[in-house]
Amino acid sequence: MSVKAARGRMSVGAPRGLASSGQKPIAEIIHPLSAAEEPLSPGPDVTITVGGDKEVGMTNGTPVETSSPASASSLFNRLQLDDDLEADVRDPYASTETRDLFVTVDDPKKHVSTMETYITYRVSTKTTRIEFDLPEYCVRRRYQDFDWLRIKLEDSQPTHLIPPLPEKFVMKGVVDRFSEEFVETRMKALDKFLKRVADHPVLSFNPHLNTFLSAKDLNKRQGLALLTKVGESVKHVAGGYKLRARPAEFCAMGEYLDTFTQKLGTIDRIAQRILKEQSEYLTELREYGTVYSSWAGSEEELQRPLEGVASSVTTCCGALDVQSENMSQDFLPVLREYILYIESMKNVLRKRDQCQAEYEGRLEAAILRKQEDRTPMPVEVEKCQDKVECFNADLKADWERWQSNKRQDFKQLLTGMADKNINYYEKCQAAWESLITLLQDKQTEDKASETN
Repeated sequence: MSVKAARGRMSVGAPRGLASSGQKPIAEIIHPLSAAEEPLSPGPDVTITVGGDKEVGMTNGTPVETSSPASASSLFNRLQLDDDLEADVRDPYASTETRDLFVTVDDPKKHVSTMETYITYRVSTKTTRIEFDLPEYCVRRRYQDFDWLRIKLEDSQPTHLIPPLPEKFVMKGVVDRFSEEFVETRMKALDKFLKRVADHPVLSFNPHLNTFLSAKDLNKRQGLALLTKVGESVKHVAGGYKLRARPAEFCAMGEYLDTFTQKLGTIDRIAQRILKEQSEYLTELREYGTVYSSWAGSEEELQRPLEGVASSVTTCCGALDVQSENMSQDFLPVLREYILYIESMKNVLRKRDQCQAEYEGRLEAAILRKQEDRTPMPVEVEKCQDKVECFNADLKADWERWQSNKRQDFKQLLTGMADKNINYYEKCQAAWESLITLLQDKQTEDKASETN
């Protein structure tokens, strides 16, 4: 059996022409956490003279601006533009012109019954694919329905990386799972999960996804019984056989994931502490401003300056409150999503190792039998080899797609964080500068009254 034919069986529902091979070797992927950086060299159109009188410029005579850095807003816009350009070049599936399946998760609603209380979300779909009977669908799904979909995808597409869902359970006494903030955060995470599945060139053609998006009533017990032979074999392979050695490129994947997990975990813990300290500081700051307000009521001569201080403190409180909300609703969820993403990737790597162990075990047994009675190599060994090669190709394709998405997500995350920090400090600065103006006006008035 050829590798191409085996891959067709492994990727159920995948359209022809969407092969997942041809990806870059893992060794060629730049490690974003590496401390080493390559020096930047000027392009062929740039001329630079050190120590001379010649200005930095292009070979066509266009001068290059070398003065002060650009403003924060222009830098922010430039980064966003660079992201858009890179996305168009790297990921053809991200272009709306080539996509034919659009999904959205929104409109959360609370349902209360005698047995349970739960939240459902509206799932809207627009598509031109012939696999769907209608061009548009609108259904309501709850969290366990999304969980059902992910399990079905994982069972029927064992060689592919399945995007993670947000965690189902929360710590009691810490977060109310029916609070507006929690429901909003979960809705965004479910929307991102479904969009990632719909944008995947293989997962988006899975029949279970079709059912999830279009069925009015989702019968999770019956399902579609689409668990493939490949999925069954991956679950029950390598009976006691230990993998000899994982290939170097997949070892590099595992090491990268371990390092990435450690970095994200550390950032997450520190961010949690910052949020806690900000909350405590905000409480103290509000009490601080109240003192000045009450003082102003009993000190007529200093009333205006004291009210100005109270107003500046109130402005800073509002800015800090927004800053904390941005961190809890925008920054932390992305970190947690990628921590879960890493676990999903490690799970696929373990399945790949199991598949390789099955092949090595069958191959070793076949070699021993061949030495004894000179029998030809069994067909099962060739099938196992095809499965390993398909697993490797699919995993490499999903790894590169995951790396591309990660670069985009973290560029947007860090750029947004920088922009929000700038806005926070600008608000605080403007508040205190207005107080200085008020104090200067008060001083001028006092001098004028003394003169008169």
